[in-house]
Amino acid sequence: MPVPPEIAFELMGLALEDALAAAADDEVPCGAVVARADGTVVARGRNRIVASRDPSAHAEMLAIRTAAALEGNYRVPGLILASTLEPCPMCLGAAFHARLAGVVYGAPEPKWGACGSLLNLAGHPLNHRMKVRGGVREEECRKIIRDYFQNKRRRHRTG
Repeated sequence: MPVPPEIAFELMGLALEDALAAAADDEVPCGAVVARADGTVVARGRNRIVASRDPSAHAEMLAIRTAAALEGNYRVPGLILASTLEPCPMCLGAAFHARLAGVVYGAPEPKWGACGSLLNLAGHPLNHRMKVRGGVREEECRKIIRDYFQNKRRRHRTG
């Protein structure tokens, strides 16, 4: 199920808000939204890895977990995930297990991306297929992550 461009744009705006909130908490700025195909938001998440001391507390994982809990099922077919960064293998695996209909992401993630940057799990012949679209509001997503790491390096140098 392809996500209409205007809905993808809107959902990414919400995910960007969550990414900024993560950055304010000194977490890697990634935000995610799980929504229905019409754009109705079911759940949101932002990175909470440092605060929760949980390496699986990625924005996408938290949004998928919350959506599944609210929907009352570990499978949430028909829902889509929008993330400011290309999902890693763990997050894309969770999207597959949840039977999400699609994934929309902003910036590619060359070190961990599982939708084509590092790996292409989305194109792998698994027992579930989903639509994937990257590059939605890519420059805004890249800027948040770039600014976060530049500021972090600057703070580290000035000690």
